[in-house]
Amino acid sequence: MGIRLMNIGFGNIVSANRIIAIVSPESAPIKRVIQDARDRGVLVDATYGRRTRAVIISDSDHVILSAVQPETMAHRLNSKDTANTSSAEE
Repeated sequence: MGIRLMNIGFGNIVSANRIIAIVSPESAPIKRVIQDARDRGVLVDATYGRRTRAVIISDSDHVILSAVQPETMAHRLNSKDTANTSSAEE
């Protein structure tokens, strides 16, 4: 099993092998997860100031914010070459 990379928007890339969940940021429990990660210093904001559309939770307890839709990320995760996948949403 090699390292797989996934583009999360704006040239930012994460290790697809370390992703536990990709969720929408709308619910109160996810907002608490984001705030807790911010307080612990493990929040990575990769939105470039845009609206957060997806929250990625990694196996190292890091929380990553992205401006790309969760459905788009799931498609990228399931595609054969995830590092070079791009979208019109960026």
